[in-house]
Amino acid sequence: MSNGSMRALVLHDFHDLRVETLDLPVPGPGDVLVRVAEVGICGSDIHGYTGENGRRAPGQVMGHEASGTVEHDPSGRYAPGDRVTFNPLVSCGECGACAAHEEQHCRNRFVIGVRADRRAAFADFVVVPERNVHRLPDTVGTREGALIEPLAVAVHAVRRARVRDGDRVLIIGGGPVGQSLVLALHDAGIATVVVSELDAGRRALCAELGAIVVDPGSQDLADAVAAAAGAPADVTFDAVGISSTVTAALGATADGGRILLVGMGSPALEIAAFEVSTREREVIGSFCYSAGDFRAAIALAGRVADGLAKMVSSVITPDETPAELARLGAGDLPAGKVLVRFGAPEG
Repeated sequence: MSNGSMRALVLHDFHDLRVETLDLPVPGPGDVLVRVAEVGICGSDIHGYTGENGRRAPGQVMGHEASGTVEHDPSGRYAPGDRVTFNPLVSCGECGACAAHEEQHCRNRFVIGVRADRRAAFADFVVVPERNVHRLPDTVGTREGALIEPLAVAVHAVRRARVRDGDRVLIIGGGPVGQSLVLALHDAGIATVVVSELDAGRRALCAELGAIVVDPGSQDLADAVAAAAGAPADVTFDAVGISSTVTAALGATADGGRILLVGMGSPALEIAAFEVSTREREVIGSFCYSAGDFRAAIALAGRVADGLAKMVSSVITPDETPAELARLGAGDLPAGKVLVRFGAPEG
């Protein structure tokens, strides 16, 4: 690789990811050039690779869960080598939603890694608006730093759910978002967290993070939650987001309880309306995070770095990534997160 070029993983077509050499991006006014260390493979990247979610396009460079070091900051705020992560949700900073610090509602927002015409973090370098770049805490390595984005999703969801002391909480889906929810809920003081997950490896990882785990394939979920928590859940997080998991959430949540939809497994859902209205449940949506939630997730990462480290199932090279995405796209999912390492490992 020459000084003016870099490696990047290019989605040539659905089910066709290739390592290519591209020109090195140049930061414009207000931008920072970040040298990528590690980047996580998100479930949305897997669905983008297969073409299932309609939110990725052939020709783009994906990747939004990343950490690295500053290569060049024209403003001088960051020095070369500063260890950073970045908030991939870019908002206009001028509208009413941005003024209210709810940047995820900005009508002009875009997400680095989703927007097709902007190269993202599946590459040696990525250009990010300076206001979206954040230093990593001293206790957080770049490996754990690549998990701050899904942790921010959890922080935002916990805020939206209005959890309070004494709540019994159920999480449906024990993948990386469900695992991040376990960490965020425990940090918020919630003692009873039950995770419903079909995969044995993910159940084991959630248990290691401190959750009570149940297998919905071998027992009735409502009965299992009541037995594990002593009563139905006060709050349920659906980290899958398909009709069957919403139905399961309604069945396992107490009257007057709250159901938080954080998974987006399906764009349309069938829901038993009477189970919402006659039993006075709330169904609450949660999408991404505000800038404040992202900053809170960085601080949280400093407190739960050991838990984040447990969530990393494997670290692969860019050359190994096309085959890995093919495996993931075929449904062979690990217990935790797969990271792609572009930079040299810390230490």
